[in-house]
Amino acid sequence: MKILVTGGAGYIGSHIVFELIDQMHDVTIFDDMSLGLVENIDPRATFVKGSTLKESDLDAVCQNEFDVVVHLAAWKAAGESMDDPGKYAKNNLNGTVNLINACERKGIKYFIFSSSAAVYGIPEYVPIDEAHPVIPANYYGETKLMIEKNLEWFSKLKGIRYAALRYFNAAGYDVQGRIRGKEQKPQNLIPVVMEVASGMRDEMNVFGNDYNTKDGTGVRDYIHVNDLATAHVKAMDYLIEKDIDLVMNLGTGKKCSVLDVIQKTEDVSGNSVKFNVVGRRDGDPGTVLAGSQKAHDLINWAPINSNLDTLIRSTWQVYKNNKLEEAQS
Repeated sequence: MKILVTGGAGYIGSHIVFELIDQMHDVTIFDDMSLGLVENIDPRATFVKGSTLKESDLDAVCQNEFDVVVHLAAWKAAGESMDDPGKYAKNNLNGTVNLINACERKGIKYFIFSSSAAVYGIPEYVPIDEAHPVIPANYYGETKLMIEKNLEWFSKLKGIRYAALRYFNAAGYDVQGRIRGKEQKPQNLIPVVMEVASGMRDEMNVFGNDYNTKDGTGVRDYIHVNDLATAHVKAMDYLIEKDIDLVMNLGTGKKCSVLDVIQKTEDVSGNSVKFNVVGRRDGDPGTVLAGSQKAHDLINWAPINSNLDTLIRSTWQVYKNNKLEEAQS
């Protein structure tokens, strides 16, 4: 099939592009390169530089008669979204509505959306299943929820079928080593730990060690990007075969604390990770875990690369290689 991947040069998008092409699909990447990296573009893909904020760019690229759009182009820093909601409204909301409208104009019927567990907000129970209330705790999560609602309406009114995939904590790098460029402006724990281990920063903060968890630090559910990529392909196949909309979680249900990540990184890298324990951040829950039974039941998906060792080793390899390349340049 012919597939358009917005944000396909970014961290998650580049992994999805590789998986789609491995499965023999014809892929076009559409990216404004604000967060994308040239070195992460699969050479087998067609690349088009453009913005979802420009309808002319979208109409031009959508002339290619795609069967499916996979949409990942978005800003994604939760903290920043609270400081600059206008930026997130413009890019995430307006950009996505522009893309949906372009799909309708060009007759593209299937839409895979990169949503987020941020739509749930503070957990009322764990593991979080799809029946959990959706009450976002930040504006980033609100943009994801509003896009899901827009897709629901466009499905009813215009027949665009969609899958909204609610990621938990995406992490890791391609297990085959094909993605070489580090994620741009990372906000998540594992890249920050890697920056300390690789000497890019001297130390890091651990926000709270008084949670009701095994070691007092926050617990999260980390899902390897290769597993996310596989889920996108399976969700796309389901959407086309069944011709019904799909909303589901993508996670592992496995607990991983901040100190687990730090200890494993020290073990893998052989370097110490200096950290300071500071107070909790407002709104940070102690434990966030995914309930992903629906993904298992409907699309026969299960994560195979999301153990902590693979997550850390695949990430450390990228950071180590980048450090060697910088030293040689």
